[in-house]
Amino acid sequence: MELRTCWKILLRRWWLVVVPVLVVALYAAATYKPPGPVYQVVMRFSAGTKPAGLSEDYDRYYPWLASEYVANGLADVARTGVFAEAVAERVGDPGLAGAIQGSIVTDSAQSVMVVYLSWPDPVQIVGVADAITAELTQNGATYFPQLTGVEPAVRRLDTPSPVALAPGLRTQLMGPAVKIGLALVVGVALALLWHYLDPTIREAKELEEVGLAVLVEIPKK
Repeated sequence: MELRTCWKILLRRWWLVVVPVLVVALYAAATYKPPGPVYQVVMRFSAGTKPAGLSEDYDRYYPWLASEYVANGLADVARTGVFAEAVAERVGDPGLAGAIQGSIVTDSAQSVMVVYLSWPDPVQIVGVADAITAELTQNGATYFPQLTGVEPAVRRLDTPSPVALAPGLRTQLMGPAVKIGLALVVGVALALLWHYLDPTIREAKELEEVGLAVLVEIPKK
């Protein structure tokens, strides 16, 4: 079916396309509730190892280099499912593992790792942040055996302080936009289905397609 033909069909039955969109738009407007605020905690962690050598002052370059590796490595670990499951166990609700993994964003700058945690509950987010801290500071050797015996290899530098983040315009409009978009698809599908089931012949071309010759046409005006 050509695009021009589809356009004619939709124009002929435009009301089938418009009605579902209007109904859904009115319903979305009547029931719309703006999304609640999302709370975020930003925590910085220092990571490193003690100098190892002939003395504490011997060759400090390599411990500094190792600290960058530790920070980068733990930043990657904190985004994994295994880490989220461990944090959920510490929180006491293993079912939160998926939500925790999706709420953690990490970054690192030299020897400092940054964890961004977003959560809808301002009270619960502190507990999750403390569980993340405990897992990073107490259980780093589970993910990297090189950290065995190095305590503390990781130290939290910020106290978790939830900050409310207002939902962005995209977040506020996404729900209604998806509903209206689905209604538009349904309307188009109904118009095309009606045309498929309608036995009415409207154009000479349709007769020619079934092998009937058109001798004359009566104009509309």
